[in-house]
Amino acid sequence: MKGLKKRRRIQIILFTFLALIVATGLIGFAFRDGINYFRSPSEILAEPPQSTEVFRIGGLVEEGTLRRGESETVSFSVTDGGASIPVTFTGVLPDLFGENQGMIGTGSYVDGVFLATDILAKHDEEYMPKEVMDSLKEQGVYQDPNS
Repeated sequence: MKGLKKRRRIQIILFTFLALIVATGLIGFAFRDGINYFRSPSEILAEPPQSTEVFRIGGLVEEGTLRRGESETVSFSVTDGGASIPVTFTGVLPDLFGENQGMIGTGSYVDGVFLATDILAKHDEEYMPKEVMDSLKEQGVYQDPNS
């Protein structure tokens, strides 16, 4: 009787550990495509990512580079003050998107051009995404609007 209870207890513990390992693997697999790392233009030029990697880029839309195509395709350059990366985007841009405005784009870097799938723009005059602000501060370009 005691041997059967002990064996059953060991089986339950082993099954619990196996279920925990499978659950952890499934969670990791689900997060694989859902996590996008942020990179500034300077970081991209210093260490170019693979063309299959999806990540976020942020900075200011460089003045004089915004070009709208005949279709929904838009091209511009994003800068952090130290480097500039050309960006192309096909879709509808946010209303507040413009030159010298902060933006964050999600996409991949292929053949020297960032192909954006999503573009986010700041929502008022004073807001700047934390990642973009930190990147601009590192380059010595950021100016506090409150000062």
